Amino acid sequence: MTPHRRGTRPAAPWSPGLASALVPGLGQLLNREWVKGIALAAVGGLAIATEVTTGHYADLSGYTPRTHGGFFVRGVWGLVTLGTQPRTMTVAGLSPGDHSIVLMVNGIIAVLVLALLAAITAWSVRDAMRTRRRVLATGQRLAAGEWARSVRHTAFPYLVLAPTLVLLLFVTALPVIFGVLIAFTDYSSDNLPPMQLVEWVGLANFRQLLGAGAWGGTFFGVLGWTVLWAVLATATTYALGFLQAVLVSSRRVRFPRLWRSIFFLPWAVPAMISALVFRSMFNGQFGPISQALVDWGVTPERVMWLTDPSSPWLARIVALLVNLWLGFPYFMALISGALTNISASYYEAARIDGASAIQQVRHLTLPIVLRATAPLIVLSFVANFNNFGVIYFLTQGGPANPDYRYAGNTDILITWLYKLTLDNGLYDIASVMSILIFLIVGTFSVWSLRRSKAFSDA
Repeated sequence: MTPHRRGTRPAAPWSPGLASALVPGLGQLLNREWVKGIALAAVGGLAIATEVTTGHYADLSGYTPRTHGGFFVRGVWGLVTLGTQPRTMTVAGLSPGDHSIVLMVNGIIAVLVLALLAAITAWSVRDAMRTRRRVLATGQRLAAGEWARSVRHTAFPYLVLAPTLVLLLFVTALPVIFGVLIAFTDYSSDNLPPMQLVEWVGLANFRQLLGAGAWGGTFFGVLGWTVLWAVLATATTYALGFLQAVLVSSRRVRFPRLWRSIFFLPWAVPAMISALVFRSMFNGQFGPISQALVDWGVTPERVMWLTDPSSPWLARIVALLVNLWLGFPYFMALISGALTNISASYYEAARIDGASAIQQVRHLTLPIVLRATAPLIVLSFVANFNNFGVIYFLTQGGPANPDYRYAGNTDILITWLYKLTLDNGLYDIASVMSILIFLIVGTFSVWSLRRSKAFSDA
């Protein structure tokens, strides 16, 4: 450590912090931390150079952020305004103008970079003030080598995690922010840039989707079926998986490994392939199931399982049965593992007390298994809430419902969201849907996991 010179009075602790807030790295230079100060100054200089070189600051006459601003100024301006000049078709092609979506993306990137720079600045201010306090208290400064060793010992995990954090910020956070912001605009197939400008509309899309009109009726109708679908799909697969696991684990069953291997087959086959096969089997015109029912005299004519608008519950029940076939092996595997951790002494004590086999399963096996698999039940509910594959590849949302907007009787929120975006180009409404789905699923997951005893120490 380098002792502080006698006869000189260092500045107050707040002055280096203020200097770093005004000029990056200046506080560190005032504290005579040359390497750290030069590095922070280089970061600030790079940000300024980026703004200057990407802008038009040589001639400031008639300055506007749109015409003169660089990466940061024009980015923030574009995010706020989404452009002011649409492009038009001329004899020479498209005229110069603004592309609202490009401006939004560039603006988000600029804001994220500015947030990183603000975080670095806040750290430099705190570091400069902390260093000055140490100098005032001890009269000593850390040399560059000593500071590097101190950082290596105390902040090494953060240095390793920082690149991943930055990558996640731009790869994950940027699309999420973009999707959220679209919900507050009028971006749709009827208002596509660059020929038209996208505008901020506030909560208009939320009011339209959650209102009392056709959109509101469709949303709440699809939401009700989605919740019911998720509950029934999770409950049925868990119940059958539990039953199969208990039966296969019974000492009376011979060749249990063979039975487990057979029951795992539905899980091994890709769900999309199975859904398409079942779609062909339940085809009302050419499917073998409808033909067999007619040949056996069970029904007078073919049953339109998936397309009869007068009997939408036929398609819903078929979807639940197909999901049951695809989903029960997952829970059977999990519950089979949980059963191996139950001590045989528990069952021996229960038999001594006179408990029947059904009572043992109800009062001993089921509570222990539920406690061990409660988080997985929540995850299964969330997966079924967004179970796009079974619904879309089996029924494609049908049968049609004339009272719904772009949705059928078996559509769940995620399949309706798919239709709104790729089939109809209603990106603004679809963005609102994605936000609502996140809020519903996130709220339920947090609530159920907090109430569950699976993560408690007791």
